[in-house]
Amino acid sequence: MTETLNISVKKIAQSKISQVDFKNIQFGKTYSDHMFTADYIDGEWKNARIEPYEMMQISPASPALHYGISVFEGLKAFKTEDGVVNIFRADKNFERLNISAGRMCMPQLPADIYYEGLKALLEIDSEWVPDVEGTSLYIRPFIFSNDDYIGIRPSLNFKFMIITCPVGAYYAKPVKVKIEDHYVRAVEGGSGYCKTGCNYGPAIYPAKLAQDKGYDQLVWTDGKEHKYIEESGTMNIMFVIDGKLITPALGDTILNGITRNSVLAIARDWGMEVEERKVEVAEVVAAARAGKLQEAFGAGTAATIAHIQQIGYKDEDFELPPVETREFSNKVLAELDNMKLGKIEDRFNWITKL
Repeated sequence: MTETLNISVKKIAQSKISQVDFKNIQFGKTYSDHMFTADYIDGEWKNARIEPYEMMQISPASPALHYGISVFEGLKAFKTEDGVVNIFRADKNFERLNISAGRMCMPQLPADIYYEGLKALLEIDSEWVPDVEGTSLYIRPFIFSNDDYIGIRPSLNFKFMIITCPVGAYYAKPVKVKIEDHYVRAVEGGSGYCKTGCNYGPAIYPAKLAQDKGYDQLVWTDGKEHKYIEESGTMNIMFVIDGKLITPALGDTILNGITRNSVLAIARDWGMEVEERKVEVAEVVAAARAGKLQEAFGAGTAATIAHIQQIGYKDEDFELPPVETREFSNKVLAELDNMKLGKIEDRFNWITKL
């Protein structure tokens, strides 16, 4: 199937696609027919293969289970009106996957394993890329320790896998968020800039506490003073204040989001004033009180743009302007969607066509 990488293929006996209602698909509930796997053994990547999506065996002693030795990515593929499959910014996900792998003492993943494995998998499961408005194929590449050893040390054996699932909207409506001033997502010197499993599990509990109070997600603040805003849930966060697009500057506590970078590039291309800097909680609260907070939204691959309807801080809730009146976030969402679907020019060279 590919010229430089020998990928063995074992296809599923009977596709499950006929059981899927593509007009009513929940995020992360339905998986495509096949998965891609490669093994890291004796210092090299080998055994590239595509097999039916199914349960797999793993050692009960795997450090992935005990110590969270795993990293992952998330990207999407879209089907255009003429049936072409477009993959959005796959190169940036590859770069970040290897950055995360380096932080977790994992071997670097070769480009051919990533790109050729991804393309081969999507060619086989191309019918799983939905063409219903508001849907896409979510792609999850990940690497995890496959050692049979309980002990704190760099692992020796790994698996790289790609699974895919057709998805609809991550958030069905604008979200209510609460600014967190106790729990912490990441600290300086930690792994907050990586997509590693150990960053996400501990965030579930404080998010649940917020959800119990009627919020959908948290706005994370810095781990020292809770003075500066960092991220929102599993997304980067952006504000439009007095016509400026403002977002927290990157650092080792903030994920270098690919949707974030895309939004910033488009905004600058449009001539909008953009500020990447430290953003104080007090500044956002003051802008909300003064009616100067025009828009707030999360930016991430899963949700793309998640409009924020309400921001809670301590004992106050601040309602933002109605979503339909928000000029920038609606416009940039449409721009991203149209680019992914091939309806407008890919002027940034972000699209890989299958």
